[in-house]
Order: sequence, then C-alpha cells, then structure tokens
Amino acid sequence: MIKGILGNKVGMTQIFDDGGDAIPVTIIEAGPCYVTQIKTSEKDGYEAIQLGFGETKRLNKPQRGHLPKDVPDVRHLREIKVDDVSTYEVGQKIDAGVFSVGDLVDVTGISKGKGFAGAMKRHGFSGGPATHGQSDRARATGSIGAGSTPGRVFKGKRMPGRMGGQRTTAQTLKVVLVDPERNLLAGRGAVPGANGGLVTIKSAIKGKKR
Repeated sequence: MIKGILGNKVGMTQIFDDGGDAIPVTIIEAGPCYVTQIKTSEKDGYEAIQLGFGETKRLNKPQRGHLPKDVPDVRHLREIKVDDVSTYEVGQKIDAGVFSVGDLVDVTGISKGKGFAGAMKRHGFSGGPATHGQSDRARATGSIGAGSTPGRVFKGKRMPGRMGGQRTTAQTLKVVLVDPERNLLAGRGAVPGANGGLVTIKSAIKGKKR
C-alpha cells in the first residue's frame, strides 16, 4: 500500500540497535499533515491525495479559499498518489504513525545548492597531470569535442556549471524509529537537502518490507 507524508529535515545523528551497533540516521519532523483535496479517476483521471503541511499565519485569500474550513492555514501543498482514495477524507489528519519500523521509504527534497562548480567537483573528473610542465590546467575540463566534425559541443556535455539545488530522491531508506507523539521519523542514511528543508516521504517503489 502506498503511503506518504510531508515533513522537515531535522538533521543527522546515530542510534544504537539491540546488538550495540551504531546506525547513522536522519531525523525528520513528519507531520502533522492534513488532506486538503482528493483526486479521483472519474474527475481527474488519476487517484491521489493533496497534503498540507506547515502551519502558518500568513495566507492570502485565494490560498485560504482552497483549504477546507476544518484545516488550519498550511504553508506547503503536495500531491501523493495512493492506491485507494476511498480510505481518505478531506480534513483528515495524518501523522508519523502512518509508517512503522522496518518500512522502506523514498525521501524527496531539494539538494543543497553548491553554486558554480568545476567539472572535478561537479562530475568527479580526475583532472589533468599535476607535473611534467603543467602550469594551470590541473583542474581543467580538457577536450570537450572534435574539430570540424561535428564542429560543435553536444547538448548535455558534462562541464562546469551550477551544482545542487535540484529535486533529488534518496531511495529505499529503512525506517528505524517512529514517534507519532513527537511527529518524528528516523530513516537509515542521509536524505537530500539542508536542515529545516521540506521533504516528502513515500512508500518505496523498489524493494519490500524488511
């Protein structure tokens, strides 16, 4: 069954399992979220729910008018496809308890922006020779194409440019801690984005529950 929730990345830490091994985890403040809209196959051509997260005091009238009356003002709205929308209703509250320990999830967020970066940092190029007469090309890209044929640089060529700040998904992370009372989830490993950034947690599209 596909499940999902929105949250904020809190940061990384470690917890210890029953065998005493340290497990690197990312703590996520997951929810509470509210179902603000339901998409149906008959009306919209697909089935999904729209979740609202992050209570705020500043919404304009069109934004407030989109939300149901029994839902507080929320800053973020995201759609999550589900198997059966009949199990949800508008205004329903969803917390971290939607997941359980052992579930596999995909976490999507905006990666940290690195600014303009060279090819070595951005793409992992090895760089040029560091000696034998080399003076200023140690971190240069090198040749980016042939001469008269094709006489141009192909689109998508890996070159220096702006790095990070893109929608990124960390797949198949194992949930190792669920605390619905404090709206906390802990997933094994790292998730995209800076601390405090918005993330979407959904059931993993790969793998099965371990």
